[in-house]
Amino acid sequence: MERSDTIIEKNTKKKNMIEAQDVKVHYDDFMAIKGIDMKIKANKVTAFIGPSGCGKSTFLRLFNRMNDYVDGFRMEGEISIHGENIYTKKVNVEQLRKEVGMVFQKPNPFPKSIFENVAYGLKIQGIKDKKFLQEKVESSLKQVALWDEVKDDLNKSALALSGGQQQRLCIARTLAVEPTVILMDEPTSALDPISTAKIEELIYELKDKYTIVIVTHNMQQASRVSDYTAFFYLGELIEYDKTKKIFTNPEKKQTENYITGRFG
Repeated sequence: MERSDTIIEKNTKKKNMIEAQDVKVHYDDFMAIKGIDMKIKANKVTAFIGPSGCGKSTFLRLFNRMNDYVDGFRMEGEISIHGENIYTKKVNVEQLRKEVGMVFQKPNPFPKSIFENVAYGLKIQGIKDKKFLQEKVESSLKQVALWDEVKDDLNKSALALSGGQQQRLCIARTLAVEPTVILMDEPTSALDPISTAKIEELIYELKDKYTIVIVTHNMQQASRVSDYTAFFYLGELIEYDKTKKIFTNPEKKQTENYITGRFG
């Protein structure tokens, strides 16, 4: 698939980046997602909250088809990104994952140099231009506020970085291949408070260029970084609205109980 034939048209400024229609997910006989409809707005941060096992990570991973690897996985309904159904046979899943980047719970740098980590996605696309790679590595590291910390040590192993630095490096690696959407599955749960604050600041800055969806158990984090919040419970979407409304004036009693710590 050529760059011009991407899943997501980067120049299209649509209000909704991701749309889910009556999405159900089964793992063999277990129903993990029970008919969810959702529209996620472009260039906003959307947080998924809810107790463990409520389906929020499963739902997040539908957007770049990471659940495809899970035994017994079956999806019904439709998920579209910029109007394109991403579950049709014609979709190039590898291309989709360049467009919809993923940052995991634990930093997962490759056992390579800092430079090679950021350049990795570009190199597997066949890009060999050294000047272009150098510029892209530098700009990606600058975007995650890591350049000044590592610019003199780009050949050092990424595994030698601190946990917080590793997570920012993983975000830089994601940004280098120019995604439109960034998915984050509890990106700060393994980090200390200072590193967490840096990642949260970064998320806030990145939304000008990217649509960000974050799963978090930390409700204070959701209230700090997100524009919209979705509350999941037992595979259902209980409530989805602007974050301020969810945290100050939720419509559903279940949402209020969860946010105030009465359950979950």
